[in-house]
Amino acid sequence: MIEFIASAMKHENNVAIRTSEADFTYKDLLERSGQIAASLLNGREHLNEARIAFIINPGFEYVAMQWGIWRAGGIAVPLCVKHPFLSLKYVIEDTSAEQLIYTDDYHELISPFKSFENLRVSNYQNLHEDAADLPQVDADQRAMILYTSGTTGKPKGVVSTHCNLKSQVNSLVEAWQWTSDDHILNVLPLHHIHGILNATCCPLSVGATVEFLPKFNPNTVFDVFMKGDVNIFMAVPTIYFKLVTVWKTFSDEQKSEVKDRLSQFRFMVSGSAALPVSVLEEWRGISDQTLLERYGMTEIGMAISNPLIGERRPGYIGQALPGVGARLYDESAEVKEEGVSGEIQIKGDTVFKEYWKKPEATEESFTEDGWFRTGDTAVIENGYFRILGRNSVDIIKSGGYKISALEIEEVLRKYPGIKDCGVVGIPDEEWGEIIGGGLVAEKDEIDLEKLNSWLREQLPNYKIPRKYLFLDDLPRNVMGKVTKKELKTLF
Repeated sequence: MIEFIASAMKHENNVAIRTSEADFTYKDLLERSGQIAASLLNGREHLNEARIAFIINPGFEYVAMQWGIWRAGGIAVPLCVKHPFLSLKYVIEDTSAEQLIYTDDYHELISPFKSFENLRVSNYQNLHEDAADLPQVDADQRAMILYTSGTTGKPKGVVSTHCNLKSQVNSLVEAWQWTSDDHILNVLPLHHIHGILNATCCPLSVGATVEFLPKFNPNTVFDVFMKGDVNIFMAVPTIYFKLVTVWKTFSDEQKSEVKDRLSQFRFMVSGSAALPVSVLEEWRGISDQTLLERYGMTEIGMAISNPLIGERRPGYIGQALPGVGARLYDESAEVKEEGVSGEIQIKGDTVFKEYWKKPEATEESFTEDGWFRTGDTAVIENGYFRILGRNSVDIIKSGGYKISALEIEEVLRKYPGIKDCGVVGIPDEEWGEIIGGGLVAEKDEIDLEKLNSWLREQLPNYKIPRKYLFLDDLPRNVMGKVTKKELKTLF
């Protein structure tokens, strides 16, 4: 028996899913997922890892579909509800999906799939077989394929087994002390590991409640918060930025009420992208909550986290989670010294099984002794990991120095007159790379000479080349962030 089913049976009367329409108990979830499993089996004893793709909005139907696939012994392939047809087609064809399940909202989008050979297309509402004896699903069976583009080539299907998912969930349940009393508002997309694992599988594994919104809206999020049920929230930095922006429009009385309510939350998490310290500090002022930053990937679930109880350091991702091995590795040796950069490498049962139908890519992603190469560079300072950036994108190699684009961005955001920025390395014959910075200014002009001098004072350990680039000189395909006329580049 899959572990989450046993847990659900212990909490049958608890509210598992809350939507704007209704509450659904764990008993409802067990009954509906059993019907779906029986329908997918269609008389067979076991799906034997058949790939079942589905495109369903976040909510009860999504979770019931996911559980149904797993209970029938299939591999769940959740599709992004915002992807165009060609992106969906790539996933369907790459996984050789046996079935595609959809809800009415996506009837028009998926209609062309009805002519595909060897693909059964079904409406979710038609999955109503009486649940019979369902198969035994082993821990080493493949459970899910999520697609991640990485930094090069076509998206790769990341295959996780039931053992992988169980290990990832158990690690977070222990670290973040999940209980059946918890209630999380989930506004994250459910084709990514953050929304699926952290904000859905974890709470449902302990009998807690997951609340979904039909669509993200900052004002609606605050409305839900103020009802008093939610005590955990997870989001990406952009969402926190939007919430801060809306909060600033509230009256003084509303701001006080919001702060009092948010201060009662058990914890709040930020992930999936680097959290600017400025946003962390603003949110702390609003909520009395220090956002818990953590580090994870589709391939590894969550691997490193700031502590639930203890010091949460702004700009740091924390320490290895329970059951996770984490190390830094540079060139040919493990980094033992603090303050020296290296690639984050991860080992343990939380690490994925393979890239779907890509044995060479899978092999290249692991070291000879079995550590997964994340492609992220970090340092350890006073026992905490601090991300410097992606090896291929955010680490600028200039004049023999390794320079973190993320660190420069964080410093630039503190300069008066700069609203936001993006930093990349630009090829250069003399330096190897020079630093290109795109700035969004509050006013039309920034004195680049003064800014350059100030930045050198802030980053004395970096040998920043004294070179300048202007927007017209930057190839557009080098830096996707350079899209507005007000952006200027420097150094």
